Amino acid sequence: MGETFIIAEAGVNHKGDIELAKNMVDVAVESGADAVKFQAWKAERLVTRYAGKAEYQKTSTQSGESQLEMLKTLEISERGEKELFGYCNEKGISFICSPFDMESIDLLNLLGVETIKIPSGEITNLPYLRKVGSLGKKLILSTGMAELIEIKDALNVIVDSGTSKEDISVLHCNTEYPTPFEDVNLTAMLTIRDELGVKVGYSDHTPGIEVSVAAVALGAEVIEKHFTLDKNMKGPDHKASLEPDELKAMVDAIRNVEKTLGDGIKKPSPSELKNIYVARKSIVAARNIWKGEMLTEDNITVKRPGNGISPMRWDEVVGQRVVRDFKEDELIEL
Repeated sequence: MGETFIIAEAGVNHKGDIELAKNMVDVAVESGADAVKFQAWKAERLVTRYAGKAEYQKTSTQSGESQLEMLKTLEISERGEKELFGYCNEKGISFICSPFDMESIDLLNLLGVETIKIPSGEITNLPYLRKVGSLGKKLILSTGMAELIEIKDALNVIVDSGTSKEDISVLHCNTEYPTPFEDVNLTAMLTIRDELGVKVGYSDHTPGIEVSVAAVALGAEVIEKHFTLDKNMKGPDHKASLEPDELKAMVDAIRNVEKTLGDGIKKPSPSELKNIYVARKSIVAARNIWKGEMLTEDNITVKRPGNGISPMRWDEVVGQRVVRDFKEDELIEL
């Protein structure tokens, strides 16, 4: 199995501050993540003035503001997106971005962004899917709130628009922040893989790192996880995000789990070969046995070490006559 592609999701945790966003890029690099992901939108193109906020947003942001007002404080300008794209290239980490409107798709295409992330909320946006599918880029599709048939329909639109299925990764996802563990339904990721024939991964909004690590053990090829510089900062996503040391711990844990998966062939590993003689057993003399005596179930037994005749040959050994004397505990030879 190849390395899991790990995306450190900055999301809106930079609060619209480019310098804070650059600090987050630095943290993502130090954690060992493969990519850092931002979001692109213009608030007026994304929501109406009447749109309300999600419940988790209401508890973590100013109560009197609309979703439009909240998003205006979090958006990054086109100039800022260009600056972040260049900064990621300079730091040697992949820049991935989720566009939330048609003009933002154009911006990312103009910048030359190689991988575009389709957020969960756009999975039923036909014009959007057609446009992003026509670019011929690598795409990552989040599937929060979606049923399998909706994912299938979205994939068909994207592929029909010109994107190869091999260039699409589909992420199982739950859009509650934070996601309750009982709502994760991690094996649905495997259903997506097996039913739709696509590469799969997991976009993780649970507290902690264990679900991401478990997803890798199940076969996730992509992991996305929100992070922040400080969970106590004001904003909608900080509480459901990892702090820098936790992000690094997650990346390290995933890399360790990858090493454990192996090739699936059951055989002794190089490190344990030396333990075979120590841990296994051989047929030995249960008491002193004299030359010419017949071996019986009374005068032989099984003990460590395992460098003699295997106990699996017990029936073959019983009834044989020995050609020399054996002392108690001595390995039997035929």
